[in-house]
Amino acid sequence: MLKRFFSYYRPYRKLFLLDFGCAVLAGLLELTFPVSVNVVIDRIMPMNNFRYILLACLGLFLFYLINTGLQYIVVYFGHKLGVNIETDMRKELFTHLQKQSFTYYDNQKTGKLISRLTTDLFEISEVAHHGPEDIFITIMTMTGAFFLMYQMHAALAIATIILVPFIILALYFFNQKMTQVNTDIYDTIGEFNSGVEAAVSGVRVTQSFANEPFENTRFRALSERYRQAKIRFYQVMAVSSSYNYLFIRLINLFALLFGSYYTIKGELLTGQFVSFILLANVFVRPIEKINTMIESYPKGIAGFKRFIEELDRPLMVTDRVDAKELSTVKGDIVYDHVSFSYGESHQVLQDLSLTIKAGETVAFVGESGSGKTTLCNLLPRFYEATDGAITIDGEDIQSFTLESLRRKIGTVQQDVFLFPGTIRENIAYGKLSATDAEISQAVRLAHLDQVISQMEQGLDTVIGERGVKLSGGQKQRVAIARMFLKNPPILILDEATSALDTETEQVIQESLDTLAHGRTTLIIAHRLATVQHADRIIVVSPNGILEQGSHEELLKQQGAYQKLYDAQFRTLA
Repeated sequence: MLKRFFSYYRPYRKLFLLDFGCAVLAGLLELTFPVSVNVVIDRIMPMNNFRYILLACLGLFLFYLINTGLQYIVVYFGHKLGVNIETDMRKELFTHLQKQSFTYYDNQKTGKLISRLTTDLFEISEVAHHGPEDIFITIMTMTGAFFLMYQMHAALAIATIILVPFIILALYFFNQKMTQVNTDIYDTIGEFNSGVEAAVSGVRVTQSFANEPFENTRFRALSERYRQAKIRFYQVMAVSSSYNYLFIRLINLFALLFGSYYTIKGELLTGQFVSFILLANVFVRPIEKINTMIESYPKGIAGFKRFIEELDRPLMVTDRVDAKELSTVKGDIVYDHVSFSYGESHQVLQDLSLTIKAGETVAFVGESGSGKTTLCNLLPRFYEATDGAITIDGEDIQSFTLESLRRKIGTVQQDVFLFPGTIRENIAYGKLSATDAEISQAVRLAHLDQVISQMEQGLDTVIGERGVKLSGGQKQRVAIARMFLKNPPILILDEATSALDTETEQVIQESLDTLAHGRTTLIIAHRLATVQHADRIIVVSPNGILEQGSHEELLKQQGAYQKLYDAQFRTLA
């Protein structure tokens, strides 16, 4: 894990060396003051020449000025190093998350993922900056101070540091304990963030059911879990800090006690005694920093473990090593004995075979949960078939790169997702390099132009979180305009007109028919009235394909389609 951690320093070697070198030099300069005091008291003061004392103080002042500059470099450039590493880790993790399949996100909570991209990585940044230099400077300063103390009086130096092993043992114990506690805290933060995200996103549902008291109770429970986790952390930290405080003060006390004894015996000069006390303070200062290290390092270690755990989570849908670009698409699609299941127990498709000709419009109907949407989601490899193969123009879709495959397939999903921003930005998401003229054409084809003309800001109207300022039909038309702009050879329409009123639906249906002309189109529908024009209608059930044919052909068979048709239209009648 350490090797992987330090690999993130590689792009910033010069910045690290600058920060680390200045930190080491600053630590060495700190040792000059106690030595200078010894020289001033024992050598210069007996000369009764204040001019020499003044020169010695000016020399020390110069050292302090240099150290001030070094401190600035360490604080600014050190934190810059940490932020750079944090940013690289965040980019890498975000890129990895973007590659995960729908199956992965089906089992994840948004708040937990946000926590891993924010809180975890912030703590890692602190360790990336302070970790190496703090550990090295602690060892260097303690070694240097002890060496100088030993030079003055060996027995006194040993008597002073005899308690250090107890502090080191405590450091190891509390570091282990707090790493474990911090892992629990991160899990709790993830749950807390998920709860907050769900509560804020669902506030309209909450208010419509007048369930504010229930949400308040649930939020208080999440807050209490987070509070308890933080309290456990600070309880361990308090014991650690108190323990270290006692032993650090005992080191100072031992230096004073034994130093006084050896000074009275005449084994130490007064200046040496004062210098020894100052060196003892320099010696314990890094130990005092250990308290800070014990608070922040376990957070960073726990965060990095979670970061690595997420990065090492295998991708369920990936490109083959020899994957190629899908360039020209005719549009012939074949499902060859395809099966799919969510986990081991939930079988959705079983040994399904289906052939769709290029340019054909095929509609999938059936009861909810019959696998219609899953069947279509396998084509762009949002999910990976557990058995069988799917081909486009005779070639397995797994032989193509994911990016090139998905660029050739346009999808309008049942649950329209719009990004925060403007209408223009959301439509342009279908083709990021689109010109204003192309966007305007997509708007017209989706019959969105009249809606936009009534908005004060037009295409630059901000639509709010998830398009909350738009009606359901308007959001659907923005999604359809986005698809027009993408202009793919294969279309998947998952209840694409479900949120539209009857009149608008007819207009949009005409536009979709125009777009579908000459393209392979897969339509998922619950309302049979929207798919009667399809070249072929396929009735899907958990047991596979029950029937297929045109609307008229299926009615003549008086089978499953007839039952669905009668159920819908008799209800309407």
